[in-house]
Amino acid sequence: MNEIYLSSTKNLSNYDIETAIDKLLQQYDNLRKILIIPPDFTRCFSKAGDITQIIYKKLSTNVKIDIMPALGTHAMINDEERIKMYGDIPKANFLHHKWQSDTIKIGEVPKDFVAKISNNLFNDTIDVEVNKYFWEDDYDLILSIGQVVPHEVVGMANYSKNIFVGIGGRQMINKSHMLGAICGIEKALGNDHAPARQVFDYAQKHYLKNKPLVYILTVTTTNKDDTINLNGLYIGTSRQAYEQAVQLSQKLNITYLNKPAKKVVAYLNPMELKTTWVGNKGIYRSRMAIADGGELLLLAPGIHSFGENAEVDEVIRKYGYIGRTKILKLYNENKFPNQLMVPAHLIHGSSDDRFSITYAVNPKLISKTEIESVGFNYMNIDDAIKRYNPDKLSDGWQIMPDGEEIYFIKNPATGLWRLP
Repeated sequence: MNEIYLSSTKNLSNYDIETAIDKLLQQYDNLRKILIIPPDFTRCFSKAGDITQIIYKKLSTNVKIDIMPALGTHAMINDEERIKMYGDIPKANFLHHKWQSDTIKIGEVPKDFVAKISNNLFNDTIDVEVNKYFWEDDYDLILSIGQVVPHEVVGMANYSKNIFVGIGGRQMINKSHMLGAICGIEKALGNDHAPARQVFDYAQKHYLKNKPLVYILTVTTTNKDDTINLNGLYIGTSRQAYEQAVQLSQKLNITYLNKPAKKVVAYLNPMELKTTWVGNKGIYRSRMAIADGGELLLLAPGIHSFGENAEVDEVIRKYGYIGRTKILKLYNENKFPNQLMVPAHLIHGSSDDRFSITYAVNPKLISKTEIESVGFNYMNIDDAIKRYNPDKLSDGWQIMPDGEEIYFIKNPATGLWRLP
């Protein structure tokens, strides 16, 4: 196909988006049935909801459209979230990916390849699993839509991750995440060729080349009033489209601090982040900017549990965020059978005692005892917001009335903060 690359220092308009989508669809005649794979509500700032609505309105009269949000292991999107993100697209058009039951194995990433990319730190074959409807149904076109942004496991999010994790199965999710954790989060964040990405690249090259799959990749920034700019739109079937998006995201979504921050305060939007499984983005994306012995305070008014599902929540409650060394010991003792995504998450969510982590939460949703039982410090969200009001603070360095210096992050899910 003729790939489409658009970028703007300010904001691509709806006209720009519609024109790009028209150029894409003109290359595919006689469409009868398509599948759209956008992100779930935890990526509501991706502009993918708007793009999905545009495609639906252009095609729905004559084309059967299925929409399968790339949930991965996240909670199923509810009606309120669906309407906020996807507007008036009928509920009947949505398919729900079930990572525990809806997937089939289509191949594997060989053990020797995995060993090579991990410097022999992870020596195992990785099954390539995808949603059975994506694989078996007779779609004329599959559109995978999502945001490219720094990511703790795969380095830079989206592209084939949307398939192999977003609508992937237990083994691929488990092992790709554990691979990333063992190799180290700092080696992944912001890196185009992190070990987990190399696994997805292998699977894409060997198993998806005959699928009618087109990627629609976005790069966004957030304004002070929380509106979203679409700075890049990259549409194509090749890795080059992804690489173009990566280059722009690395430029726009990585913030370099001029010194280590003794205290970082990050706000976790309650509409978007409701568990530590996704809320820990506040840890992942800021950890490389925090001074040794420093503090991270997460303003988390919407947190009500740890895992996005009961299985994962139970394991997090059992072991907690106790640090890389202890979790790897438990892993080597086979304490996480068929659940490797959880120790990977627990490793990523710990500071290994390099800095403290405090969750400021609503005690009506999750208790002080629960927060402290998994290894975090507790603070009441009302007390925290009295001092650090996210509606009054701006991104960056702030001096509080008593002279305390903090670094504030309004939306940690949208970028990466680090030292040069």
